[in-house]
Amino acid sequence: MSAAAETHHDLGAFGGDRFGQIAERVARFFGTPQYIVGQTIIVILWIAMNTTALLNLVHFDKYPYILLNLAFSTQAAYAAPLILLAQTRQADRDKVFSDRVDARHTRHERAVKDETDKLYQLLQSNTELTTQDKALTEEVAKLTRAIHELLSKQSG
Repeated sequence: MSAAAETHHDLGAFGGDRFGQIAERVARFFGTPQYIVGQTIIVILWIAMNTTALLNLVHFDKYPYILLNLAFSTQAAYAAPLILLAQTRQADRDKVFSDRVDARHTRHERAVKDETDKLYQLLQSNTELTTQDKALTEEVAKLTRAIHELLSKQSG
């Protein structure tokens, strides 16, 4: 399984437990446009029903809307920990993913270093062979001159 695919699994401090998964879904839902729009519509209807004689309904939560405030407080009391839970779980998954990426980069760096070291050794061997070749070429040239001198003395 690829590291990217593993980020979709529930890892970390809260594991893959059902509560954690549901809590994450709920926390993610709190941040959606559908939730914001839905909540806005409910608040508008709530205020409208409790401030006007709309449809001759009983005003069950008159201004200053204490029941509405209680509902928001209760929602916030649950939403904040759920959001923190979701963030913690995501941070744990991100850490696992990051550690795997770091490990892969470390392996690649080691492989590149090993190959670079091999190339450096080959370059040093090549340099040594070139130095030996130059020395041998100079020795052959010296011997060739000596042979020519001997042959010139014998002919002359």
